[in-house]
Amino acid sequence: MPEEKFTYPFRYVPSPEISRASEVLISKIASSPHLHALFEEGKMLGVLETDKGFLYGFSGLAGGRAFVEGFVPPIFDYSAPDGYFRRREAEISAMEDGIAKGRASAQLQDWLFSQYKVLNANGECKDIKSIFADAGVVAPGGTGDCAAPKLLQYAYLRGLHPIAMGEFWYGFPKGGQVREQGRFYPACTGKCGLLLSFMMRGLNVEPNPLDQEFLYSEPKVLYSDDDIIVASKPSGMLSVPGRNGHRSMLDWLSGQFGEVFSCHRLDMDTSGIMVFARNADAKVDLDRQFACGEVLKTYRARLEAADKPFRHKTKGTIALPLSSDYYDRPRQVVDRENGKLAVTEYEVMSVLPDSEVDIIFRPRTGRTHQLRVHSAHPEGLGRPIKGDRLYGSRYPGRLFLHACEIEFRHPSTWERMHFADYADVTTMDAPNRSVHYK
Repeated sequence: MPEEKFTYPFRYVPSPEISRASEVLISKIASSPHLHALFEEGKMLGVLETDKGFLYGFSGLAGGRAFVEGFVPPIFDYSAPDGYFRRREAEISAMEDGIAKGRASAQLQDWLFSQYKVLNANGECKDIKSIFADAGVVAPGGTGDCAAPKLLQYAYLRGLHPIAMGEFWYGFPKGGQVREQGRFYPACTGKCGLLLSFMMRGLNVEPNPLDQEFLYSEPKVLYSDDDIIVASKPSGMLSVPGRNGHRSMLDWLSGQFGEVFSCHRLDMDTSGIMVFARNADAKVDLDRQFACGEVLKTYRARLEAADKPFRHKTKGTIALPLSSDYYDRPRQVVDRENGKLAVTEYEVMSVLPDSEVDIIFRPRTGRTHQLRVHSAHPEGLGRPIKGDRLYGSRYPGRLFLHACEIEFRHPSTWERMHFADYADVTTMDAPNRSVHYK
């Protein structure tokens, strides 16, 4: 029997064993006043299945503590009050602000990362400073303190074979992030991308889905003339060429029409209508329409089922400013201080018998992942779009988000144009395409 592949931590659906283990851990924490007090502030927890059973870990400190009974220890304990790090940290804090203080702080951080010596399945050992230096970057603060690297390190040190892993949230959400207790989320890329890539060497790891050719249907051209092309993009296809070299909508259209210009994008997992320009003048005008909010877009989505009833108004507006999660791009967070305005109008079509929600979105701004965050965030609708693994969906299939309508002014004739590409909410297929003009 072939060896099962280890979890690809940056885009995954947890195995049934990991899901059950997380439920056991949540129940244990919730029933223990001591543990609940440590984690209720909000903490990412991790579960690692090994050939000898399950291991549990937490990110960072829990209630200021690095060691908690029942959880794996830190890779390096910097929190000891009498340790070098805390003593030197206090000395630096007492220094006057200036170049000397900044240099001392950087030197201390550099020293700290040289103390984090991690292993991989091949038995290789390397410190975090060297792992990031080899890639020409500096490790961000907090690297090595997430649950996933702690769990792998503990397993390697004790000769345990990792089988599967998952990280989930416990406690209150914080920092504007989309977090809900009990939901699994992918590992962060900024702190853990390079680190886990090294630590998983020697394991038979699941392939990165983004490096795979997706089984998508062919795009369809809904309209074309000398100035514009309106086409429907399938889920799993890039809008424009990316780093993986896979075919994009722009590539596909260029192969049929010659030079084509992109004017906007849809997330790879989102399907639906896109507009492209066929000459420079048309692109300039369409870019201006998108930038000025003159293009009207409508999306159809299906929100994931939940244990609690959906109690939001039938119609409403969500206004939650967004900014990029610095250490975990492309994930976005709600940021009321520095975020950009993001406004979404919604209309509930129906609450389905399985408690999933058929919904229409009309974004009035065009921020990255706007609809996905406004759906999943507790101050939005509190439900991830079905299939949105980045923001916590439990559904393993495609993202149930489809750009079904678009309205804009033709860049040459100034005619107001309206296109529709309706999708079946149960499958997100779009068998009945129609074109409308106003």
